[in-house]
Amino acid sequence: VYCMLWYLRRVREAVVSTQSTGKSAPSKLSVTDFLVKACSNALLDVPEVNSQWTDTAIRQYTNADISVAVATDNGLITPIVFGANTKGLKQINSAMSELKEKASAGKLQPHEFQGGTFTISNLGMMGIQEFTAVINPPQSAILAVGAPQRKLVPADNENGFDVSNVMSVTLSCDHRVIDGAVGAKWLQALKGYLEKPINLLL
Repeated sequence: VYCMLWYLRRVREAVVSTQSTGKSAPSKLSVTDFLVKACSNALLDVPEVNSQWTDTAIRQYTNADISVAVATDNGLITPIVFGANTKGLKQINSAMSELKEKASAGKLQPHEFQGGTFTISNLGMMGIQEFTAVINPPQSAILAVGAPQRKLVPADNENGFDVSNVMSVTLSCDHRVIDGAVGAKWLQALKGYLEKPINLLL
């Protein structure tokens, strides 16, 4: 699905402009921080996606523990933002900064990257526009995020169109747990949060 980022960029710029500067200042909010929060909210809206297949039952989780794929010199690793649904954007940003630093230094503990209920793989910073990610077992879904592209989109103005940054996101699902209709419902929820990001601040 394609998500327009015009409002998200405006909200991000507004939040970043209020952050302090200096060595002790927190890292600036990234699009990934918004993605983690948006995914966690969508998982609460469509809890069937926040589930795992076991030999005896389908286990559904109440908290959204979001794994985020991070590339290191020793390969890919997926540190986890635990309880992302209970955290604000600044808390997610702080957690992500700490986890990335540990991952780069090879200091992540097993409990910090083993588990999770959902994964985000973002290759946008490498210029990849669209791709399909492989599910991280025993999770049942993973979101592939591409690089934003400038595209013409319909608009309610005299031209009838506008130029907006549009981002492709692709959901891979384990169909033993998540069928196509449920996956589509979750993507609609995610798109809603990304295109109306003010809801992520509430």
